[in-house]
Amino acid sequence: MTTIDKLLGLVIVILGGLTMFLSALPSTSLRFTKKMRPRRKQVLRPLPAFQKLRRAIGLAIEDGRGVHLSLGKANILQANAASALSGLSTLGRLAQLSIVSDQPPIVTSGSGSLAILSQDTLQSAYRSGSAMAQYRPDLGRMTGPTSFSYVAGTMPIVHREKVYTNILIGNYGPEIALLCEAADRQGTFTIAASDALPAQAVLYATAQEPLIGEEMFAIPAYLKAGNFHRSSIQAQDLLRWVLIITLVVGAVLKLIESLLGSAIL
Repeated sequence: MTTIDKLLGLVIVILGGLTMFLSALPSTSLRFTKKMRPRRKQVLRPLPAFQKLRRAIGLAIEDGRGVHLSLGKANILQANAASALSGLSTLGRLAQLSIVSDQPPIVTSGSGSLAILSQDTLQSAYRSGSAMAQYRPDLGRMTGPTSFSYVAGTMPIVHREKVYTNILIGNYGPEIALLCEAADRQGTFTIAASDALPAQAVLYATAQEPLIGEEMFAIPAYLKAGNFHRSSIQAQDLLRWVLIITLVVGAVLKLIESLLGSAIL
């Protein structure tokens, strides 16, 4: 990686961070007229998968059935941990929503560090909701250290734990198809996303509602987990347009260069 590539990456990170910060400011802003005017409400574009997810979570809470969240098998110290962090943010919001339910969410992972973080996330959510009596450490489970053992250890939860909704967010391999098939046999709702291309291909064919690309990181925002999560959607859209404009301008400049070169010859 050259120095220019590193600088470009740094600029993108700074631009995204500034966009998130400015978008997450309080709902009122001070104008030059020194009057407090309400800011325009952030509106997320409608996505059918997330609308079905909110409905499935609501039905699970009403029926006294559980929600199963799978965080995958990523190492929190490696680059593929971004998907797991999105899953942990989703978990915090799920725990808040399910405080009034008889069945708390169950979290599975294929990494010891993710299991500990999932337990800590659940504990923090129940503490903030003054519902520590509902917290149990066994709600965050490590079901297997390898790919297939993780799936094999998770499948009994789908079958036996009164699960109504399955949310699969994380780093998986093609073996995730086995878990989707188990959920489909139980007639439960399944929404799934992965940061690995082989798993994305499998989920597109097996999951009821597969998420592609950056949609995986939008789940906390659509569940209303906080302002910064909603702001991250705006940052993604801005960076997407910056990338599109950069590609178009580069293509036009390349075309002009080739035309000028042909004219000179």
